[in-house]
Amino acid sequence: MDKTLLKGLMVLEAVTDVDAPPQTIDALAERVGLTRSNTHRTLQTLMHAGYVTKSDDGSGYRGGIRLFELAARQLGTLDVRRLATPYMRELADKTGETVHLSVLDGMDVVYIDKIDSPQPIRAYSMVGGRAPAYAVATGKALLAFQPEGYLESHAEGFDKHTSATLTSLPRLKDELRKTVRVGYALNRGEWRDTVGGIAVVIFNALGDPIAAIGISGPLDRFTTAKIKQWVPEVQACARAISGLMGHQDALA
Repeated sequence: MDKTLLKGLMVLEAVTDVDAPPQTIDALAERVGLTRSNTHRTLQTLMHAGYVTKSDDGSGYRGGIRLFELAARQLGTLDVRRLATPYMRELADKTGETVHLSVLDGMDVVYIDKIDSPQPIRAYSMVGGRAPAYAVATGKALLAFQPEGYLESHAEGFDKHTSATLTSLPRLKDELRKTVRVGYALNRGEWRDTVGGIAVVIFNALGDPIAAIGISGPLDRFTTAKIKQWVPEVQACARAISGLMGHQDALA
């Protein structure tokens, strides 16, 4: 191993400890087990490369913008669709229902992957297809975690697709608040009157809602007992995928 590089990485990890204030040379040297002179030289090299900078008051050192640039590029390489595939298969096997992976586009969801139910009567959809986010479970799971004002800025009105569709903004907001509170979203025949669904949001390392995983099927199969049985399965699936995306709460 390159011991100099290893020492540099040790110093970099210590500098970027989010639970500690900007650290002095002496504190860093003690923490990583280096001499003060070695620590100082390492810091100078890391500062030159943009990975470390001095704190605003000059009392210590903290991570530099170059670290953020590297992390952002790495996050961009994490393909939620690829990472989700084995968990989608497992969820499909456990529930016997169609599994959807969706992303939000304005007030629509776009299905980026799916696994069909083996049952003859099932929810029909297609990868690349769209559905109104306010009327399907994956859409409501994603809308529930959008910033304040998102609905007002994107919604120009709500079409009534079935008698169960929520077309009132106050009622939809109440539903989304409940989704956050209970940790899952439901579709009770709001897009297609015979189709129900359960969904949970997926977060990335920055805590952003980037996708939602859900199951769909004939509404008469989504009984109270089945929903109670399936919700933990969908939640566990979403939590596992979020963990792969680097979401810290999912890893706790």
